[in-house]
Amino acid sequence: MATAQVGVVIVGAGPAGLVLGSLLLDRGVDCVILERRSREAVEGRARAGFLAAHSVRVLTENGLGGGLLAHGTTHTACLFRSDRGEFTLDYGKSGQGEAHTVYPQQELVRDLVAEYLRRGGEIRFGAEAAEITEGAVRVRGGTRVTGRYIAGCDGHRGIGRAALTAHGTRTARWDHGVSWLAVLAAAPPSLDAVGYALHERGFAGHMARSASVTRYYLQCPRGTDPAEWSEERIWAELAIRMRTDEFGPLRRGAVLEKAVVDLRSDVLERPGAGRLWLAGDAVGLISPTAAKGANLAVLQAELLARALEGALARGGGASLARYPADCLPRLWRAHEFSHWMSGLLHGPAGDDDKARYGRELQYARLESLRTSRAHQDFFAENYVGI
Repeated sequence: MATAQVGVVIVGAGPAGLVLGSLLLDRGVDCVILERRSREAVEGRARAGFLAAHSVRVLTENGLGGGLLAHGTTHTACLFRSDRGEFTLDYGKSGQGEAHTVYPQQELVRDLVAEYLRRGGEIRFGAEAAEITEGAVRVRGGTRVTGRYIAGCDGHRGIGRAALTAHGTRTARWDHGVSWLAVLAAAPPSLDAVGYALHERGFAGHMARSASVTRYYLQCPRGTDPAEWSEERIWAELAIRMRTDEFGPLRRGAVLEKAVVDLRSDVLERPGAGRLWLAGDAVGLISPTAAKGANLAVLQAELLARALEGALARGGGASLARYPADCLPRLWRAHEFSHWMSGLLHGPAGDDDKARYGRELQYARLESLRTSRAHQDFFAENYVGI
């Protein structure tokens, strides 16, 4: 059974799909969002919360930023620690002089769901897309939803990407060879800034999420089982790598979540074709080293909304042809900086000559970042920019 045709069928109710949906509704384009998970699951998933200045502008200028303006916190600095000492880089005073807004992604998603529904949009939760054909999505269970265009915003493992690659679209991939134990703790932030700690035992990271919740990262061997890490082990290792004996203790709390993240990146050679176009992680999966994922999703939703509006109004062609040209250079620039950050944060393991050489290069990069204004301006432009 098929429903009446809409302008755009959006697969996935993450930031990319929800922002795209609201922008299309504002442009008079009717759309429906299909989401395989329940509303509770969508709104409860704790993810990144680091929004760049461009993302904040897109959200606020389109009436989607009420929550982040009311409850987000502004960050303009990050802190680096190593056995060579500690320094704070105030990127808000360098480069473009812009800031991040920290606002938990699950809160942003709740805001986006509520606003999309308030504007009259339709979201079908529990509707798993099983197949995408020309201009239609078959939902598991038999329903078929048709649209003039399909927007795949369902991630790098979603049906949107699978449908595109099945027709020959190639993917460029990179495995950074690094894994993180990602920990969400019911603990107030211990630092006033994002903290990056370089240590011979591996990287450690501190990222505030709210006044009472902090995200921590610990570099760990590939294949690590999170169950091997008790709360006591997590806090003990964080204390070592964050050098609390030298710089002061961490504020502890119960561990709410722990999972292992393998740092991998990929980019499709083209973000769509014909009547199927992608945004967010479906176009390119980026490692979390520079917190670009949600920001790329917002950027691509903005660009794709403009392209789809033009295609529907003027019959496709030129408007959609602009989308890859607008999207991919920005995406690759974000990947380049994320790759650079990975090299800065992760030194080689071991104590042989090659490992010692690699770690000294790592510290040389860090020292350049501490002392060179040109290097700081480069960092600021790319860290906050998208």
